[in-house]
Amino acid sequence: MRALMRGGNFDEAARWRDWLVRAIAGSPGQLQIMYGVAGEHRLPEWECDRLVGYEGAVPVRIGNAAADQLQLDVFGEIMNALHEARVAGLPDDAAAWNVQMTLIGHLEAIWRSRDEGIWETRGGRRNFTYSKVMCWVAVDRAIQSAEQFDLTGPLDPWRGLRGEIHAGVYARGFSKQRNTFVQEHEGTALDASLLLMAIVGFLPPEDDRIRGTVAAIEQELVTTGFVSRYRIETMHDNLKSGEGSFLACSFWLVENISLQGRRDEADAMFEKLLAIRNDLGLIM
Repeated sequence: MRALMRGGNFDEAARWRDWLVRAIAGSPGQLQIMYGVAGEHRLPEWECDRLVGYEGAVPVRIGNAAADQLQLDVFGEIMNALHEARVAGLPDDAAAWNVQMTLIGHLEAIWRSRDEGIWETRGGRRNFTYSKVMCWVAVDRAIQSAEQFDLTGPLDPWRGLRGEIHAGVYARGFSKQRNTFVQEHEGTALDASLLLMAIVGFLPPEDDRIRGTVAAIEQELVTTGFVSRYRIETMHDNLKSGEGSFLACSFWLVENISLQGRRDEADAMFEKLLAIRNDLGLIM
């Protein structure tokens, strides 16, 4: 949606927003984290033994079982997207706000739940810190939309919920001993998704807790200048050790370094990432 709006394609952005609202209307308790390219809801997963994946990667899977997972971060993604649409001047839709209020009502009941998280782990549900952060984003963007665009909603209870989630993340998702936010509540492992905390506005980039988190990730998750999502042994996700770096995480680190005023370092890392584009200018 952001790309469409920045490109001036407001009609296309509005159609995407309307499709999204229709897709989730009436079933917030079964909020789906992905759909097929033609909007399919059912994405049954199966393994195709006769195919060999890219450079021998196996198994080759058709469909995606993650479509049935609970990923609390998606609530934040949706609420943020719809708020950004209003800020950018996309004509509002009463149905969108009704869906948002329903989503927040449902999130209020489930935000404490364990989930599979942004990385769609197959190792069981956990209390991922980033998932709770994005629950905070969902409530925060609802409040911002109501305040900025004169929309009706239960703002006082929402503000209380926003404060409760924020306090909970700090109380259970931050290691004072390590001076860093951690992958899951009461844990010690790191997760590159924590680099998004300053980017989504959970805490300012100059906050000592954010600085400590960035420093810890630089020390433990960066290999030859690229950022891994997490250490494989911390996730119990049936992945082999030595998994390649996840390039989106490297760009998150660039943004954090830049926000901290370390411009020369950010520029150097950004150029290194651009240098690995293929002949079409794409990053795989």
